[in-house]
Amino acid sequence: MTARLMSWLDGALLTFSGRQVDLSSEEGRGKERHRRVVLSAITAAFAKSLSIAATLISVPLTLHYLGPERYGMWMTMSSLVAILSFADLGVGNGLLSAVAYANGRNDRPAIRGLASSAFSALSGIAVFILIIFAALYPFISWQALFNVRSPQAIAEAGPAMVILIVCFSLAIPAAVVQRVQVGLQAGFIANLWQCLASALTLTSVLIAIHLQASLPWLALAFAGSPLLVAALNTGYFFGVSHRDCAPRLAAIRRTTCMRLLHSGVLYLVLQIVAAVTYSSDSIIIAQRLGASAVSQYAVPEKMFGLVAALLAIAIAPLWPAYSEAFVANDHTWIRRTLRRSLFLSTATAATASTALIVLGPWLISLWIGGTFSPSLLLLLGLGVWKTVEAGGNAVAMFLNGASVVRFQVIVAITTAAVAIVLKVVLVDRIGVSGAVWASSIAYLCLAALPMYWFLRRDLLATAQA
Repeated sequence: MTARLMSWLDGALLTFSGRQVDLSSEEGRGKERHRRVVLSAITAAFAKSLSIAATLISVPLTLHYLGPERYGMWMTMSSLVAILSFADLGVGNGLLSAVAYANGRNDRPAIRGLASSAFSALSGIAVFILIIFAALYPFISWQALFNVRSPQAIAEAGPAMVILIVCFSLAIPAAVVQRVQVGLQAGFIANLWQCLASALTLTSVLIAIHLQASLPWLALAFAGSPLLVAALNTGYFFGVSHRDCAPRLAAIRRTTCMRLLHSGVLYLVLQIVAAVTYSSDSIIIAQRLGASAVSQYAVPEKMFGLVAALLAIAIAPLWPAYSEAFVANDHTWIRRTLRRSLFLSTATAATASTALIVLGPWLISLWIGGTFSPSLLLLLGLGVWKTVEAGGNAVAMFLNGASVVRFQVIVAITTAAVAIVLKVVLVDRIGVSGAVWASSIAYLCLAALPMYWFLRRDLLATAQA
């Protein structure tokens, strides 16, 4: 125990001292990997804290400003955009993994080629989405889609979706810089820019509410501010600090684009299945119970979602770290890190969720007033789900770093087929809490158990591969 404590302290001191290590040895590479993971996790926690602060301030303001129906419509719009997160065709995740492996070989020309080809491919995807949306827009009944009835909500639905889709499309190629930063194990740089994005978003939202702006302007404040910061990040990172990795027209290669698309196909399928399964709660609730019922679910879900979000950003730097460790054949570090991350993620989520179950009604009342009184069944369901989700994310980082994606896709499709049906059934039977209980039941039975079996049987063989 003393030896482990001293090892941890030495790693912490190395993180903040910047002391050079011997990268030719497995121990030295492990320490440098640990330093970058911790730096990324700390800055990510700081960035998320600012995002949480912005959420804590903006949610009650927007809820009271928009009212239950318009706020529920806004949450449903956000869910629709979240489902479209797969629109990059998996290129973003494929780019992250490819950059991480190229970084392990210290191959800067390859990183430039990857960034250039990815930016070209993603720009084409963004243009395609905008063309398709423009063609379909006149034929979509936004009133029926969001199940709203007030004249103001009906009038704002279409324009607000236009703003969200345009910002979302432009954000697809803008995300290249963040993927490259994370692949280089420099996620802490992206996190610092995220701090600026949170501050700018909150400021924009406060201004929009103060000016009594309509929902489309509020959507622009939420979606446009991060897009502006991403553009600034791109200009500085590729134009000043890492010019050797900057995209260039001459570096675009059709073969690289195809390779990124090919490697991203499985990530794409995984994204689609996960988004449909776990981002569809608000849509199902709106269709089965009405848009106003979404608010009853969305507010406590946001509170519990902070737990999963903090843990997810803390372990996200492990993905490129695992990939680089595979290139270096540092199997001992891989297995030790997986065990520790899995234990810490689930233990932390369980502790935090228990506290929120007990204090949830009081916190929500303090947060937004007496508008909502969540049921114990909903709070328990959210607590169980966030604990299970935290453990699943820890395992997913290892599997992504090891490029074991096909197994995840099979498990995800099986889970989704059961979860969607179960959500509809349980929402009809027990109300809004049925959505989250359906997620927990389906994941525990059809995802957690197969992942446990896979790790027990194939962990050593996968690391050696």
